[in-house]
Order: sequence, then structure tokens, then C-alpha cells
Amino acid sequence: MKCLKEPLARLVNREEGARGAFFEGRYKSVAILDEEALLATCAYIDLNPVAAGLVAAPEAGEHTSIKQRVEHVEEQGRVETLKAAESGSVTAQAVSSGQESLWLCPIEDRRGLDSTREGMVEGFTLGNYLLLIDYTGRLFRAGKASISGELAGVFARLGSDGESWSARLLKLSRGRLLGRYFASSRQRLREVADRLGLHHLANLGGCPART
Repeated sequence: MKCLKEPLARLVNREEGARGAFFEGRYKSVAILDEEALLATCAYIDLNPVAAGLVAAPEAGEHTSIKQRVEHVEEQGRVETLKAAESGSVTAQAVSSGQESLWLCPIEDRRGLDSTREGMVEGFTLGNYLLLIDYTGRLFRAGKASISGELAGVFARLGSDGESWSARLLKLSRGRLLGRYFASSRQRLREVADRLGLHHLANLGGCPART
């Protein structure tokens, strides 16, 4: 982000004859340290148009990755399987990403199976991600949401639970990423702190760490 921001700021300031900061403080880089934090960040971004009242469903957002992922599945003629997974008649785990030909990073990492492309999470399908998106969207709209047995299994594979996930997404939605690191566990933050020689972590428990 720093390498992107600096030349853009210089270019715009030169064209406008201005000086000083161009980007506001919210434009910053935050290191995402584990799989759950990565999925939480993706879900937050995909739900931004819904939270802003621009669209009724995440996949209708004009500039979101989830829209492109769903459209890609439709182009493959697999939309009925995806709908069945969302309704619960077919497990979400059975719906693999099938995203190797899409420019976006695949949700599921299938390098050990049938792909050479690195994905986000091994054994975590696009169907799993859509379940998380649906749950998180209802959480944002109503402040609470029920967890199905299959979704509980999704959280278990991530080493998380509904309460931790909700707290993490609410923190993102309220703009409380104040540090340089975002992780789902204090242990992961401590590992990074030890490796980088940091002497303290001011904000633990799945929050960014100030340095």
C-alpha cells in the first residue's frame, strides 16, 4: 500500500498544484496473519455494498469478488448445485470452488488435489464461504443470527466459533483496525511479535497489534 500510495499522491499533487497528504488516515496497510482473519476481511469487503444500502444481496454488488465468483459458477453451469448448498439440501463442503480459471485467488486451496494454484484455505469451499457471508449479512442486519449445524462445522474447521467471528466482523465494521496486524488469536500475534523483535502487543485477543 505504501508503494502504491506514494507515487499516486505525488502524481495527483503535481497535477493539482497541491502539497501535503493526499490520502486520509483510513488508507493504510494491515498485515493479515491467519486464515480466519483473511476470511473475515474478505467477508467485510464483500458485504460493504449491502451495509451501505446499495444492494439487497452481496452477489449483486457491482464491484465485489463474490459477484464475480458466483457469476463464474453460473458460466460453468453449476449454479443449481450452489443454490442447493445454500438451501441446505447439498452440503456446502461438497461445492468446491472451481475457480482455477478465474483471475481471483481461489477460496479453496486445492494444490494437494487437482490444482496448481494457491487458494486461501485448504478444504474450505466457495459453498462454505457463501454460508459465512449469509450468516454475517444477517448478523449485520439484525445484530444476531442463528448458526446451523453445517455452519458450526465451518467454524470448527477454522478453529473458531460464532461469537468470535461476530466480534471480529463487528470490529471491522466499526473501523477499529488501529494497528499494523490483524489476527484471529493472540498466539498468532505473539508469534509475529517474537519474530519481528517487538517488545509489546498493546491490543490482544484477535485485534490488531500496535507497534
